[in-house]
Amino acid sequence: MGVVTFPGSLDDRDARRAIRIAGGEPVALWHRDKDLHQVDAVVLPGGFSYGDYLRCGAIARFSPVMQTIVEQAKQGMPVLGICNGFQVLCESHLLPGALTRNDHLRFICRDQRLRVENNRTAWTTDYTEGQEITVPLKNGEGGYVADEHTLDALEAEGRVVFRYTAGPGTPEEQANPNGSRRDIAGITNEAGNVVGLMPHPEHAVESLTGPTTDGLGFFTSALARLVV
Repeated sequence: MGVVTFPGSLDDRDARRAIRIAGGEPVALWHRDKDLHQVDAVVLPGGFSYGDYLRCGAIARFSPVMQTIVEQAKQGMPVLGICNGFQVLCESHLLPGALTRNDHLRFICRDQRLRVENNRTAWTTDYTEGQEITVPLKNGEGGYVADEHTLDALEAEGRVVFRYTAGPGTPEEQANPNGSRRDIAGITNEAGNVVGLMPHPEHAVESLTGPTTDGLGFFTSALARLVV
């Protein structure tokens, strides 16, 4: 499973470690290299690709590696975009919508409760529908937006994969950390092989360092699919 490093990526090593803990073999992919080195799946990690000097992910989408990833994703290769990776997937038109500034205009970092809405994607089969998990969240431009027609289509087609939800003792109005439309934390494409989400599952794979190990299921789900 490959992990792309763009200039400004900062969670690429964490993603590779998560893959290794899940039992896979991580492969480092460089943004200027079109060759995916025969990997069967790709993770676009969090960070600030190209310094976020334009829209987040807007420059990274033109990296040579993305040309190959877009082609392979359209042929069914599993692709996971985390945080900045989610932004890159939207900018590359592999996923609809966009990510904008948090509605409170502040960077946020906290352990976030999510509800699994779709466990039929390449990255979520090790979860159950309706399951609630907790993984870290850290973003300044994490508000998911799309027009009403797109949002309705995502809902109708079951393509909302995760929603923000309130943890025990937390008021429901505080569940959504960034103003994302309809509390959307992650979505998938029609085929279910491309998933983007704002929170960071790669930071929740070890009990020693994470709030939970709930993020491990992303990587074990994809690896199980590749073995089959």
